[in-house]
Amino acid sequence: MENTWTTPLWRQLGAAIDSMEKAIIECPEELWGDQSREPQYWYLVFHTLFFLDLYLEESEVGFAPPSPFGLTEMDPSGILPERVYTKDELLGYLHHGRRKCKALLATLTDDQARAHRRFFTRDYSLVEWLLYTMRHVQHHMAQLNLILRQETGSAPGWVSQAKD
Repeated sequence: MENTWTTPLWRQLGAAIDSMEKAIIECPEELWGDQSREPQYWYLVFHTLFFLDLYLEESEVGFAPPSPFGLTEMDPSGILPERVYTKDELLGYLHHGRRKCKALLATLTDDQARAHRRFFTRDYSLVEWLLYTMRHVQHHMAQLNLILRQETGSAPGWVSQAKD
């Protein structure tokens, strides 16, 4: 795919990922692991990064997130992971997803962009999956920023485009 589309796709999807990174870093420790609040902050981060990782694949068949993460997120009963993941673990997962997304866009051809991918009951072209994924990240970023603003009185600033 020509640079006309891949560069702006990366800048905006990368900006959403960079916003998530800021929300992880700026979250106070007492809020991060607070299992009494719903939704749990750390879990919103994990959920978002899990699906970022998944939707950059060709399908959910054979998908395995990097260690220490498992597939509980795909369980239809909605069970949570066995423990609270640390900020460092989820920052590592964020960097994994960021690299994976950037690499996919760097080599994306028009044929690949048009090719359909099916996850669960949804069937979209790869470009539509990328836009869907960006919206998903932004949706949960809004939740995280609201929680931070309510609990700390501030939230990370706007990221207009990816840092690189």
